[in-house]
Amino acid sequence: MPLPQLTIYRHDLRNRALITLAGEIDLESAPLVRAALARCLRDGIRIVDVDLTPVTFCDCSGLNAFLYASQLTTEAGGILRLHHPPPTLGLILDLTGSGFLLLGPPVGRLSPLLGDVPAPTAQAPPRRTVPLASVLSGDVR
Repeated sequence: MPLPQLTIYRHDLRNRALITLAGEIDLESAPLVRAALARCLRDGIRIVDVDLTPVTFCDCSGLNAFLYASQLTTEAGGILRLHHPPPTLGLILDLTGSGFLLLGPPVGRLSPLLGDVPAPTAQAPPRRTVPLASVLSGDVR
């Protein structure tokens, strides 16, 4: 079985972390995402910003991992926010209506290497321009 094509970077600053994911998030790599985010909670992290700028693909397995991590973080009294989702994830968030759970304003400032700088701003998922019924029936033009 080939290795998942995903790299995970983590930078902590007291009780918060910036997780940068790079590559593809799918059925094979989603468990890595889930484990990395759960590890933050075990380490006492309560504010988790996930930078998805270098992610080239994310399917519903990734969405499930993010929703699960968000639920655990919320139950622990924390916040998990996604920043700069790739178009595939933006579409899934739009179709499922779950963007409000994962996207939001930045929760402060974090740069463990350079000192305080503005955190990345969250981007709303793109608006659907084709009615959902047309997409499901295959009549997209």
